[in-house]
Amino acid sequence: MRFLRRALTGVFILSLSLAIIGYAGSLVFGAVTDRMNAEPRSFPQREQVIAVNVVELQPERIAPELKVFGEIRSRNTVGIRGSVGGTVVYVSDQMIEGGRVEAGEILLRVDPADAQADLARREAELADALAAERDAERDLSIARDDLIAAQEQADLRASALQRQRDLQARGIGTAPELEAAELADSSARQTVLARRKAVAQAEALIDQNVNRTTLARLNVEEARRTLEGTEIVAAFDGVLSNVGVGVGSRITANEQVATLVDPNALEVALRVSTAQYATLLDQDGRLRPLDVAIGLDIEGIDLQVSGRIVRESPTVGDGLTGRLIFAAIDAAASFRAGDFVSVTVREPPIDGIARLPATALGPDGTILVLGEEDRLELAEVELVRRQGDDVLVRAGEFAGRSAVAARTPLLGPGIKVRPIGAPTGEETASAAPPAIPEMVKLDPDRRARLVAYVEGNQRMPDEAKTRLLAQLEQDEVPLETVNRLESRMGG
Repeated sequence: MRFLRRALTGVFILSLSLAIIGYAGSLVFGAVTDRMNAEPRSFPQREQVIAVNVVELQPERIAPELKVFGEIRSRNTVGIRGSVGGTVVYVSDQMIEGGRVEAGEILLRVDPADAQADLARREAELADALAAERDAERDLSIARDDLIAAQEQADLRASALQRQRDLQARGIGTAPELEAAELADSSARQTVLARRKAVAQAEALIDQNVNRTTLARLNVEEARRTLEGTEIVAAFDGVLSNVGVGVGSRITANEQVATLVDPNALEVALRVSTAQYATLLDQDGRLRPLDVAIGLDIEGIDLQVSGRIVRESPTVGDGLTGRLIFAAIDAAASFRAGDFVSVTVREPPIDGIARLPATALGPDGTILVLGEEDRLELAEVELVRRQGDDVLVRAGEFAGRSAVAARTPLLGPGIKVRPIGAPTGEETASAAPPAIPEMVKLDPDRRARLVAYVEGNQRMPDEAKTRLLAQLEQDEVPLETVNRLESRMGG
């Protein structure tokens, strides 16, 4: 009985559970059905606004600058070579690396013994040629006298022959006498011919001796030049480099023993691209003599000198591109041939151009400007120059409007933006006054160490030393200068 009661209770609980599960499933199914049949909810859409940096298209008068790099060269650079080989017996005290020499100064001398002996032989040959020429002139004079005498003798024989013919015509003379006169006349004329030949031979001998004398004189001049070539002199005032000779060393003919450089005839050679070269030409296609600024950083001191473009190379060069331009330097200062310098070419000012970041200009020559309701518009501008990270453009009708400083793929015509403008030049000047260098007072020991370092630095130019020593003598010295010097001297 108990078993039946428990079984019925279990069946009742199972039926109740199934009923509850079915009811719950019905509720879930109804809720899902209602949700799916309901209309979708709509949310209000908001337009995306992008924050961008903008700059003002403000036309002004700007002088474009072309910044390139160049190499300092000397217009007067020659290799010193010996024209005669031999043993070096004399070397000037200035024949050293960096030695300064003057024009005409003897730099070195090769043993002249062989050259002097050769000159003596050539002079002796010249003396023999002159003596032979004088002998030939005397022989010619005698030959001409012999010719005159033979001609006179021939004239007498001709007169005697004519007399015999006259006597024979009158019947007085005999045939043997006439024949003897004819033979004598023929012999006299033969003698005249022989004397003429002797005169011709004497004249030919004179010509030969004249040529021999001329050749002997040339040999003497050559020997004298060879003797003079044993001494090497400086062609102009300059400084020596690449010196590789001393007393006792042996050099060969045409061997380079040093290089002479004129430090006062420096110029800078700069290579520009073809596009940059086109901006340096005038309307006639000729290179303009533009001013340049040349800079060199030495020991933290930036040396600046001015110059002017003077010429260009007629060829491009094997394996190179662009154009090679030369600029004369107004003052050599502390520059040396071979220095790698920065060069800024200053072009004439151009009116009505605006400066923009290079990122503002698209590859199609357009920029994005702000329109109504801060929506972007596409504007086409004329590119005038590229200046490093900036570009110079002609804004035209868009002058005075704001342009996007940096274009991105998210920006385009019609997009609404939130401009973030940079302060103008006047606002910047009023907000940020010029920075005053921080000054520091030096104790005597620290000042002495800095002065000793500057005075003992052999690589520092004299102009830089003078300027630094003048600063170190003041009561307060710029902190930047002190930190730079102490960093270079190891703390």
